[in-house]
Amino acid sequence: MNLIILGLPAAGKGTQAKKISQEYNLTHISTGDILRKAATEKSLFGKEIKKYLDAGELVPDEMAIGIVKEKLLKEDLDAGVVFDGFPRTPKQAEALTEILAELGKKLDLAIYIKADEAEIIRRISGRRVCRDCGASYHLDYNPPEKERVCDRCGGKLIQRSDDQEETVKKRIRLHSKLLAQLISYYEEKAILKTVLSKGGIEEVFARIKEIIEVNL
Repeated sequence: MNLIILGLPAAGKGTQAKKISQEYNLTHISTGDILRKAATEKSLFGKEIKKYLDAGELVPDEMAIGIVKEKLLKEDLDAGVVFDGFPRTPKQAEALTEILAELGKKLDLAIYIKADEAEIIRRISGRRVCRDCGASYHLDYNPPEKERVCDRCGGKLIQRSDDQEETVKKRIRLHSKLLAQLISYYEEKAILKTVLSKGGIEEVFARIKEIIEVNL
């Protein structure tokens, strides 16, 4: 089975994609993780990606598509794949359809995690990460034992530049318009399913599992 997880930033796409990957033994492709890793590199490519991420802007379609295609060609996709953070635009959606067709595959499901915008702003602006080991925390939901200090390694906790509230609001405005277009794109293909991001992680995952089980 091949599926994508759609939703606004911090709707829970990454968390749910990881759980889906583990439950059904699917390859998990997170473009966010790939881009953030690339942004830490000192190359011209890494610096260019960092510029977009810091500004809360989308990486250009050509760059995102190239990264995903390169990743797909390296992975074992026999059991299937779950995409998290891709596609983000209609052009990326069309490219993904074409890339999968070249590999003799197709998308089976597009799961849209629908979340409240005010909750999303609270989730993102409260996130903190360890500067040294990358561990994640949240000021409300998962605070460190000692303020601004990582429980795991003792490193300093920081707020990513793209998690600052004004940048978050800008990202939401941008993503909302594009998300509406993606929803229409996959509705036309009759593979879109919507799940409400209400309750805990396990509650949302249970709803997603119901959809997947019906479509296996």
